[in-house]
Amino acid sequence: MQNNSFSKPFKALWIGEIISEFGGVAGGIINGLLLFEITGSKEWMGALWLLYFLPSLILQGISAPFLNHVIKERMLKNIQRVRSIAYILPMIGYISGTEIGTIAGLVVLQCVLGLLQPIYASLSFALLPDLCEEKELVSANSLLDGTMRVMSFIAPGVTSLLLLVSPLYTIYGLSSLMFLLSSISLSQIPQVSTKRVATWSKKFWWEETKIGHRTFLQFPQLLRLTLLSSTVQFAVGATLVINVPFIREDLTGEAWEYAIFAGMFPIGYALGMLLLTKLPKNNKTMYVGLVGGGLSFIALYFAPSVYIAWGCEFLGGLLFPLFNAQSAALFQRNAPRDRLSQLSAVRLLFLRITMPLGILFASNSYLDIDTRMTYFFIGVIIAVPGVYYLICTLIQNKDHDLKDRVKLSS
Repeated sequence: MQNNSFSKPFKALWIGEIISEFGGVAGGIINGLLLFEITGSKEWMGALWLLYFLPSLILQGISAPFLNHVIKERMLKNIQRVRSIAYILPMIGYISGTEIGTIAGLVVLQCVLGLLQPIYASLSFALLPDLCEEKELVSANSLLDGTMRVMSFIAPGVTSLLLLVSPLYTIYGLSSLMFLLSSISLSQIPQVSTKRVATWSKKFWWEETKIGHRTFLQFPQLLRLTLLSSTVQFAVGATLVINVPFIREDLTGEAWEYAIFAGMFPIGYALGMLLLTKLPKNNKTMYVGLVGGGLSFIALYFAPSVYIAWGCEFLGGLLFPLFNAQSAALFQRNAPRDRLSQLSAVRLLFLRITMPLGILFASNSYLDIDTRMTYFFIGVIIAVPGVYYLICTLIQNKDHDLKDRVKLSS
């Protein structure tokens, strides 16, 4: 991708995202390892993730109306600084030698991360159109999304190597440093947004909430793109539960074969990001990516071997960027600019809710759905709407071509 064409403010955002993603992934790995080392309890592991998800969903609904009225650049920088400080807390607890202190540090860290992540994601998503020209939005979203996927693949390997030569708790220092460096990078973004409201009250919050949701519903395309992206997030949540048993039990694969399976999607995603630069940016390409990604899940239902499963996962990674980057850019273009921060938060709320729903669906024993059938189901809920909108797009294009021919002949 020719990222040299992007503005310096965008590059500052991009570098800040890369650094913080590495720190976040590394810290997330250590959180689980440290808590399991202390408690040896899967229940504590589940509680740790609930501490991340539940408060964030509540705050996201409450905070959305205010996000239109903050200085986004300053807020992003301050969030990274708070995260940097929060990552020090478990390390302090561990050095103190008390299990209670360590667990308390982990609890506070997860709460802080869960509360701040949706605000950060909404504001950075809303800031992007201010840092890029409209024609660059697809490429910018593709670059951000693709490099985040690559970092989520690289960071665990680097963390594993670091653990060979350093104690577990020192990784928190690394994560803290990464978020501090991210805030420094974000500080290079010039201020383009302004704080427009001084008085925040219950009445203001309620009125802004009503206006925001009413505006969201007034743009059917925004709602459609959000719901389609939500089906993808539902599938992501479900695969968190079923990927390991699928490879290890259904296909009797080894641990290293699962590791390759887990790496196929981010590798494919990085290549899909490059593929998107060579393809036309239109609705047809976008819905082809959605349909193809859904079919990759359906193909796992029929996969007879680990090797075929690798190919299915790679194919999904290759095709989903065609939908994800273009749908995000369409949302940013078509949402009212003065409401983009709030509408981005509403969009993210949909995406964040559907992932836990996918986890609950895939782990619910009462539904009596086996692993392969789960892949088939999540593939269908992605591919069927994609096929419908792809057909609608092809028909519209055909009608436009016909009208153009009539005009030329007349």
